[in-house]
Amino acid sequence: MCGILGILANKGPISNLLYDGLLVLQHRGQDAAGIVVCEDNKLHLRKDNGLVNDVFEKEHIENLRGRLGIAHVRYPTAGTSSAAEAQPLYVNHPYGISLAHNGNLTNAEELTNELYQENLRHINTNSDSEILLNILANELEKGRKIEPEQVPNLKPKDLFEAVRGVNARCSGAYAVVGIIAGYGLFAFRDPNGIRPLIFGSINDGENQSWGLSSESVALNSLGFETVSDIAPGEAIFIDNNGNVFREQCSDNVKLSPCIFEYVYFARPDSVIDGISVHQARLNLGSRMAQKIKRAWPEHDIDVVIPVPDSGRISAIQLANELGVDYREGLVKNRYIGRTFIMPGQTIRRDSVRKKLNTINPEFEGKRVLLVDDSIVRGNTSRKIVEMARKSGAKKVYFASTAPPVKYPNVYGIDMPASSELIASSGDVEKIGKSIGVDKLFYQDLEDLVKSVQFNPTGPQEFDTSCFSGTYVTENVSTEYLQKLEQIRNDSAKQHSVLSEEPVGIHNQS
Repeated sequence: MCGILGILANKGPISNLLYDGLLVLQHRGQDAAGIVVCEDNKLHLRKDNGLVNDVFEKEHIENLRGRLGIAHVRYPTAGTSSAAEAQPLYVNHPYGISLAHNGNLTNAEELTNELYQENLRHINTNSDSEILLNILANELEKGRKIEPEQVPNLKPKDLFEAVRGVNARCSGAYAVVGIIAGYGLFAFRDPNGIRPLIFGSINDGENQSWGLSSESVALNSLGFETVSDIAPGEAIFIDNNGNVFREQCSDNVKLSPCIFEYVYFARPDSVIDGISVHQARLNLGSRMAQKIKRAWPEHDIDVVIPVPDSGRISAIQLANELGVDYREGLVKNRYIGRTFIMPGQTIRRDSVRKKLNTINPEFEGKRVLLVDDSIVRGNTSRKIVEMARKSGAKKVYFASTAPPVKYPNVYGIDMPASSELIASSGDVEKIGKSIGVDKLFYQDLEDLVKSVQFNPTGPQEFDTSCFSGTYVTENVSTEYLQKLEQIRNDSAKQHSVLSEEPVGIHNQS
């Protein structure tokens, strides 16, 4: 999972805006960060492993001069990490293109071979974003021959034709922002709209600026007003003069965003494809309360306590509808990353201990319902239940506002291998015993979809593959999933850093 951001203003520098926007998107990626800006047709880049405020110091921001730029934060999607694979990425031919990508290509191996054998392009990293960049570059150069004295002149229709070629060749999820040196800012979204991409603007009479981001909150925090979501299969090009061009670049589109964005990844103050994440999580709490009432009308729950942070909104609504007290009983250390993506069970277990602490009086002698957004491996849930019991809880119940996570995500979330998903091979009763609770409740898939489906002008279908095993792209074969299992299995993961040096070009320290 990653966060992307792009800005074109009528005057610069914009590096401070990009930096501030990345801080807002930090929840989408805590492994690496990068910014590239364009000044006088030259690109200035800074990227490295680490959090945004660790990667960028004052002198870096000052050296990133220009009024056009893109930025990126990431988690690695295959369990490996290196500064060279941090984004944005760059290719010098044609024109000079820099790109930042959120998602995952499901035909990456095929495309790598195709690029080398047919296009003589070499892929130097394990990043599918490098593949996507080279596919776009190859499509842009098709049929274009510049005579010796002719000046290159890229037109919006040239980019749109190239994106149409990308959509025809690439399968999977991709929300993209990019720069073409000397020409402008571009963005596009895959034909299923799996990963989010929002377009916004500032127009105060003197300052005309355009922005693109994974989440509306990043743009809104910088003063942008939301214009629209980029549609599935759509591309947008904003030239250096601020002229905006948009075109549909796929003949077969179907809006099917990843429902996990609303469950877990997106910030609650974001609106994605017309759906308020906050309202979706309130709805999840309501439907979970209704399920508990049906299954256990004479419940003895004394208090509802959320697992912070993404379980909080649903827990408030759930407690209200059950008519029981809501309490904050778990305190979160905000400087520990998201544990289900961390490599290795030992690291995750240690992180849970450091991440959460209990407020004992909220548990002592009480029958407690813990509410979390989901259960993935079960390690975090098991540890939290253990902490609740040690804090004196009389009984511990657990509600997951998402259904059982049974299948791997192939569209940009580095979820565990299937064999490591606690729900992949056990029923609810067995899972409950495994994590040590007295009762366990899961959201029904139908209720999850209805919770997010409340806006008639928003998406009516979603990628629910983590829960249903049904993938919205057609090439997710058993063989592909088996290869993914080998890559994502804990025993195979190596969270190694291949280069300890940050990456930068032009005036970077």
